[in-house]
Amino acid sequence: MAGSRAQDPHLSCSDREDGLPRDSAGRYPAVVPGGPQPPAPRPAEHALHELTALSRVLFDTPDEGEILRLAMEHIGAAGPYSAEAGYLKADGDLIPSPRNGRVHALAVDRRVRELAGQDGPVTVPGRPWGRALGLRGLERLHGYLVVTSRSQPTEAERSLLAMIVRHTAAALSVAFAHRRHRDDAEELHRLREERTCLQQQLISVVAELGYQRAVHTLMADLAASSGGEEAVTRALYGLTGLPALVEDRFGRLRSWTGPSRPDPYPEPDPVRQDEMLNAVAREVGPVRMKDRLITLVRPHGEILGVLALVDARGEADEHTVFALEHAATSLALELAHLRDLAEVELRLHGELVDDLLAGTDEASAYARSEAVGHDLHRSHYIVVVQWSNRTVDDSFARTVGRAASAVGMHSLLTRRSDHVVLVVSDRPHARALYETLARETGTRSGTIGVSSSCDSLGDIPHHYQEARRALEVRRHSRERYGTTFFEQLGLYRILGPGNNFREIETFVHEWLGQLIEYDSRHHTSMVETLSRYFDCGGNYDETAESLAIHRSTLRYRLQRIRDISGNDLADVEDRLNLQVATRVWRILLGGPD
Repeated sequence: MAGSRAQDPHLSCSDREDGLPRDSAGRYPAVVPGGPQPPAPRPAEHALHELTALSRVLFDTPDEGEILRLAMEHIGAAGPYSAEAGYLKADGDLIPSPRNGRVHALAVDRRVRELAGQDGPVTVPGRPWGRALGLRGLERLHGYLVVTSRSQPTEAERSLLAMIVRHTAAALSVAFAHRRHRDDAEELHRLREERTCLQQQLISVVAELGYQRAVHTLMADLAASSGGEEAVTRALYGLTGLPALVEDRFGRLRSWTGPSRPDPYPEPDPVRQDEMLNAVAREVGPVRMKDRLITLVRPHGEILGVLALVDARGEADEHTVFALEHAATSLALELAHLRDLAEVELRLHGELVDDLLAGTDEASAYARSEAVGHDLHRSHYIVVVQWSNRTVDDSFARTVGRAASAVGMHSLLTRRSDHVVLVVSDRPHARALYETLARETGTRSGTIGVSSSCDSLGDIPHHYQEARRALEVRRHSRERYGTTFFEQLGLYRILGPGNNFREIETFVHEWLGQLIEYDSRHHTSMVETLSRYFDCGGNYDETAESLAIHRSTLRYRLQRIRDISGNDLADVEDRLNLQVATRVWRILLGGPD
């Protein structure tokens, strides 16, 4: 390969000056045709000599593309190899080298991407041996070398190839580290220059008192304009040059302005969050916690959130603290205003829903719903939400309202002593609201009941009872947490809320107890078979097909059910009680769906 390189008249000067040993004419001395020849070293010595020279050049090269080019160009120093293709990883993708061959490019490229970071064989016509070899550093995959051979490599040649791959990967790691260090230094330099520029601009306009007056005026304007958390963090970042952020009182990010935002933002730990809030609340003014300067947003003493600056280098001075305190004051006014609006909206919604649940004049209800931006002319569902570890106060009602909005539910909301009631347009998703509330509250110990579709305002009280019935059945089931729709209750739609669930469970065990015990002891599915038999209306073929068993197997199971339970499936009363029992077993006691 070295010889063909020396004879190629199209190579540029930079291509020839790769640091590998050549004669005075710039050729590789071991393969120069004609003329005096230097003493021929043994092949292993020759290869090691070239690889040593190549290693020095690789580690002296700062450019990752040039490192890959050198490795591809001199892969033949390790044996009968050819570099079919090379790739560098950038922004999560593999970028092909400009030197990649075009003949088999699509097949090679597809194969390399299929390997997903692993080494593996590559098939190229006319080449009995081929491998895609990952260029791995300590922290990441830098790329790939795709190497083929005219013959099966020997162990020594494989070792030399592995050495080139390791040296190339190490050189790429060094180049990557240098580039990352350089980028970090440039970003730090840019941020410092930006901060210095801002401070110089402020100082040039006014003196120390003028700076404070400018901060106060800016934050007052923000409060008057109702710019929200993002406007406050943007202004604070502009004033201090430090990343600014707002979290709610539970530690969830609301706004971030500036570089180095964590992605994803870490999930808060409720215990540590409460400890942090208590620690900051005991101090006067902003408090440093690790790399953050933190102050609480608490109008009238109630903590509504946290405002902080990220100050990893401890650069904050008295100007920074002054700006942070004024920003917190401005944000407190904004959040208090939003809180007041939310409470007014909640009260208006609550009064309307209370009247709808009790029964109200339709004309008045339509007018009031339009005033709060809700269309009552559509079909609606009643949703009842109960969370075992949360007091049903205005705070929890707002949490439910936010979760409903987050999953696209247009709703009116009110609360009762132990649950929240939503009047929503369109059928709710089976799990979306439950999963969102589980994340918001930090616990899955919640139950949601959903009514059937309601097309008339006068039917809302009845559908409210349906939703409560669905919730009560779910709460007394084995799987007590989650969402249940009224349509799913089947037989239980006719049972009143005051029924004794222990008596119902006793009824199930009277009729199915022996079968349940037999299934548990022998790992069989007699109860499930009986339930499917009733669901299929006693049709043998449909039942066998739904259970994926043969018709004769079904006949045997039904006979065993008669023998074990002592009940006659041909008897009308036995058949009715068994069918009711299997429905209860499925819905209330957690049997398979």
